[in-house]
Amino acid sequence: MLQTCGLGKRGFVRIRRSLGFFLLLAVFIPAQSTFAFHPVAARRGMVVSAEPLATDIGVEILKDGGNAVDAAVAVGFALAVTFPQAGNIGGGGFMLIHLASGRSVVIDYREEAPGKASRDMYQDSKGELIPHASTLGARSAGVPGTVAGLALAEEKYGKLGWARVVRPALRLARNGFPMSYSMSRLLKNERERLEKFDETRNVFLKGGQLYEPGERFRQPDLARTLRQILQKGPNGFYRGPVAEALVATMKKHGGLISLDDLAHYQAKIRKPLEGSFRGYHILTVPSPSSGGVALLEMLNILEPLDLGQPESYASMHLIVEAQRRAYADRAEYLGDTDFVSVPVAGLTSKKYAAKLREEILNSKPDAPVNHGDPAPYESTHTTHYSVVDAQGNAVSNTYTLNDWF
Repeated sequence: MLQTCGLGKRGFVRIRRSLGFFLLLAVFIPAQSTFAFHPVAARRGMVVSAEPLATDIGVEILKDGGNAVDAAVAVGFALAVTFPQAGNIGGGGFMLIHLASGRSVVIDYREEAPGKASRDMYQDSKGELIPHASTLGARSAGVPGTVAGLALAEEKYGKLGWARVVRPALRLARNGFPMSYSMSRLLKNERERLEKFDETRNVFLKGGQLYEPGERFRQPDLARTLRQILQKGPNGFYRGPVAEALVATMKKHGGLISLDDLAHYQAKIRKPLEGSFRGYHILTVPSPSSGGVALLEMLNILEPLDLGQPESYASMHLIVEAQRRAYADRAEYLGDTDFVSVPVAGLTSKKYAAKLREEILNSKPDAPVNHGDPAPYESTHTTHYSVVDAQGNAVSNTYTLNDWF
């Protein structure tokens, strides 16, 4: 959902946008809609993010001669400061890069399970699930990948260098910024959880009290961490004082991440997953992301169908039924192809989509949906498939903490 947009100086566009986990390089807008969206055009670049200060950082980088990757890395670090509910240096995600040369790559920097993780780590002695164990507290955390992933992107495809793209975030963390109304409301809503731990209470509450809109919000601990990262690169996060402090906190709260886990984390370069939809060539993210496979499966199902008027019953029915089947398959088949076999080719096959489409057209509304059988449409081997500047380089990056803060 577009929230605000505006044309900055020298032809750069600033846009704030809510962040989702599916990665697309094409957006399809119905010809007729009850919503009035106005297209935004720019000659020399465009930056889209969930928070205006971070977007401004991306525009700043482009103005200074940086490319789309430089801007994306800088925005990623800036969002860790200005949008801490989802922006991060302690989470992970995927960056899809399409270069002006025509080459496209995916940087996979999702979190990994700690070495001491086990299948029953969220169960008690009776085999019962421990409430919130997998979503709240140190044991719910994976080994962070964001710093490594952003560093790999800058090293391979950036122009300006590490210090230049990290410095704006350090400045924001050290000097602070006015607390927005929306963030102050979110902190109020999340207060109960944030008060559970000394660290989050000290960062997000001011002497135990909520920040009011307009108050300056500074994060000196984060600034010190970002300085280590700026000076030492990824080693400033995965080794040394920051890593030692992170592991000490893990031990204090029953977490599993070790110094060895941090030291051996590596981001990976993967091949994008490719598909097509009504003449558009789609590049998206492969496993271990499930979004790309599910996206292509849904689009394949819908491609030849007349969806009717936007927001009509017929349109919504077909889209929802396609989504139901893709998510049933997601739950059954998708995982990390570094460890398990995933029938990617079958799930993204046009023939498999045709079978599911016939099922939708012949089914009764609200009929139960089970996963399908993509195996007959799968080849005999497993394959890893996997913003915008004036030159035509484009980056689509999604990263997450998996839950607020």
